[in-house]
Amino acid sequence: MTEPKTHTLDVPGATLAYDVREGEGSGAPALLLIGSPMDATGFTSLAGFFGDRRVVTYDPRGTGRSRRTDGAAESTPELHADDLHRLIGAIGGGPVDVFASSGGAVNALALVAAHPGQVRTLVAHEPPVAKVLPDRDHALAAIAAMREVYQRDGFGPAMAMFIALTSHEGEIPADFARRPMPDPAQMGLPVEDDGSRDDALLGQNLITCTHYEPDFAALRAASTRIVVGVGAESQGQLAHRGGEGVAERLGLKPVTFPSDHGGFMGGEYGMPPGDPEGFAATLRQVLGE
Repeated sequence: MTEPKTHTLDVPGATLAYDVREGEGSGAPALLLIGSPMDATGFTSLAGFFGDRRVVTYDPRGTGRSRRTDGAAESTPELHADDLHRLIGAIGGGPVDVFASSGGAVNALALVAAHPGQVRTLVAHEPPVAKVLPDRDHALAAIAAMREVYQRDGFGPAMAMFIALTSHEGEIPADFARRPMPDPAQMGLPVEDDGSRDDALLGQNLITCTHYEPDFAALRAASTRIVVGVGAESQGQLAHRGGEGVAERLGLKPVTFPSDHGGFMGGEYGMPPGDPEGFAATLRQVLGE
């Protein structure tokens, strides 16, 4: 596989940065690896296991190298989906295979609902869509409370609450937001409020992503083959449960991938590594290779 070559693409309201790694050529479609708000850096390890394919990664608008030009405070899954639609057009039009994780999986579901002809297979890994949960009202209330903490107190306290919520196993209690939250300082998070409110996770995408309800009728009718993935070590957590809920609504059985929510990463961002090699092997099986 070649070293990634970086390109830019002007889309309405943003300039997107994306990277193309040219593989040896297996005849398979290009493989698009996407997250949100995670940028292309998070897929460095996983991309290395697909040296026989053309691999494309990108930074979603407002994240990493992709600059927003519209001045908007939030990005919706539909807006991200339009960006992806234009990105696929820029790399040849598709159809492509897509591995999408977390918020990227939410955006990819919106892409397939709107442009199914551009995607051959979508692997949607742990989409954190709270509206498919049986405890949706409690989950949505907890997320809304997190947003209020962010607006009032800034990044550190809100991120501590985010970690507590996303690592909670089982249904979200009705009083979750009123429970004591972890101390940001003890988690290595900033305590002082720097006054900014444009964080890609807590400011731009938190509500629009988690409150999104996929168009299940369009997805069931799509020509795209859809696979829903969940983590072997994230059972009971919100994003894992979101994946199970999406799979159930589509009449699918979720596929279990190694490790946890970030199991495809190999230490990117200084985080503990998952199992990118095992993850890539499962992804190859799912893609029919």
